[in-house]
Amino acid sequence: MSRNSLSCCIVVKNEQDKIVSCLNRINILADEIIIVDTGSQDSTKEKVKKYKADIYDFPWKDDFAEARNFAFSKARMDY
Repeated sequence: MSRNSLSCCIVVKNEQDKIVSCLNRINILADEIIIVDTGSQDSTKEKVKKYKADIYDFPWKDDFAEARNFAFSKARMDY
């Protein structure tokens, strides 16, 4: 029996203080990690590059749902 694969989609902006802790926890569970950065001006993206994450820039349009849906559109796993 094969197991289902898991995408973890995260929308971020200026999360340099929390992103490493978050990624350390999900890195062992997720088959892929999708990071959508909505305009960070800190080292968030640099810290994410150390993980097996796909990083996308998405300009913030004051609409979280739009950023979330963009992230979901990049996911390739079962869930």
